[in-house]
Amino acid sequence: MHAIDLTALKAAALAGHQTLIDMTQALVRVDSQTPPSDTRKVADVAASFLADLPGLDLALRPSDEPVMNLVARLPGGRPGPRLILSGHLDTYPIGDRARWRTDPLGAEIIDNRLYGRGSADMKGGVAALLFLMRIFAEQFPAFPGELVLALAGDEESMGELGTQRLIDTVPEVLGDAVLVADVGSPEIIRCGEKGMIWIDVSAEGREAHGAHVHRGSNAIDRLATAIATLKRLEEMPIDLPNEVATTMAGAEAVSEPLGGLGERAVMSRISVNVGRIEGGISPNLVPAHAVARLDIRLPLGTTVGIVEKEIERLLGDLDGIGWTITRRYEATWTPPAHPLVQACVQSAADVLQRPVTANMRVGASDARLWRRAGMPTIVCGLTPHNLGAPDEYLNIDELAQIAAIHALTAARFLGGASVQED
Repeated sequence: MHAIDLTALKAAALAGHQTLIDMTQALVRVDSQTPPSDTRKVADVAASFLADLPGLDLALRPSDEPVMNLVARLPGGRPGPRLILSGHLDTYPIGDRARWRTDPLGAEIIDNRLYGRGSADMKGGVAALLFLMRIFAEQFPAFPGELVLALAGDEESMGELGTQRLIDTVPEVLGDAVLVADVGSPEIIRCGEKGMIWIDVSAEGREAHGAHVHRGSNAIDRLATAIATLKRLEEMPIDLPNEVATTMAGAEAVSEPLGGLGERAVMSRISVNVGRIEGGISPNLVPAHAVARLDIRLPLGTTVGIVEKEIERLLGDLDGIGWTITRRYEATWTPPAHPLVQACVQSAADVLQRPVTANMRVGASDARLWRRAGMPTIVCGLTPHNLGAPDEYLNIDELAQIAAIHALTAARFLGGASVQED
C-alpha cells in the first residue's frame, strides 16, 4: 500500500513560497469586490492555475450574474473519504482609494507584506488551496479518497449565491468534512461560529417644525428607545455547552492575544451592533421616519427562535416601532475531537513549532453553511491585517506555512493510519 510521506509533503509545500506569492498577486490584481461580486475573471485566473493538472475534473459553475463559482475534483488512487477545500473569490469593497497608501489592486510587496484588497481575506488562502491541489495531483497522486476544491463568490454577502448555491446544486461538494481557508490565524483552528440575526428596525412618528416639538412625534427618539431596548439582549443568560466552554477556556492563552482582549467574553454572549441609522431630512424638522440596521450575534447555548421571541417581547409594546429580520443563522459547532480538527491542530503544530489550539471563531464565514448542511468543518487561514480597511495585507512568510498546514491536514485526514510520518 502506498503511503504519503509527510516529511516530503511538508517540504514540497514550503518549497512553493515564490509560486504562492505569484499566485496570490495574480488573484489580488483582479477586482472582485462585493458588491457586485463579479467573480468571473478571478475564477478564470484560479482555473488557469489548475488547467494542466492530471486527473482533475474542473468546472466553472455560474450562479446569478455576475457571481461565478469554481469546482475542481481530484480523485485519489485508493478508496477513502472526500475532503472539501473551501474558499471565496470575492472581497470587501475597496472604499475610498485616497485612504490607501498602496494600490488596492496592485499586490505590492513592501517589507515582507503583500498589500491589496483581498490579499489576506482571502486570496492568499485561495492560492494555498490551489497549490495544495497541484501538489497532490503532481507529486502524491496515489492518496486515498478525493479532494474537492470549492471556490465561491458572494461570501461577503453571506454566500447564498456562492457556497450555498454549490451545496444546493453540485453533488460533488457534499463530502465527509470541509476545510475552509478563510482568515483567522494559523495557530487557531476555528471549529465553531456564533449564529446571526440581521434586523431592520423602523420607527414612525409625526413630522413638525423643530421648534414646535409639541406638535410632532420624533421617529428618531422612538428608534433610539428601540435600540436601547434591543441592547438588553446582551444581558440574556447563556448556558454554554460544557464542551464549548471548556474549549474556549483552554484556548484563551493562545487565542486571546491574537483575537483581541475580550474575545472569549464576546464569543460567550449575545452581541448587538448598530451598523447603520437613517432618519430625518433637516435639523429643524421633527423626523417622521427612521430606520436602524443591526447585527445580532448568538453564541452556542441559545437559538434563533429563542432570541426572536425575546425581540418580540422587547419591541412589541413600543409605539411606532416595526421590524423585519433579513437574515438568520444558527450557531454552529464541530467537536474538537473530530478527526479533521485533530489533524489540523497536529499539522499546524508540526509546521509552526509553537502552541496551537482549537477554538470558536468570532466572525462568520462559509463554514456555517457547510455545517448547516451536515458537514464537519474547520477554518484555518492567514492572519488578517487591516481586514476590510485600507492597506489590507498579509505576511508573506505565512503563505507557505498555511499551504503546508493545509497539505498535512488533508493527508492526515484522508490517509488515516496509512500516512507515513518519517
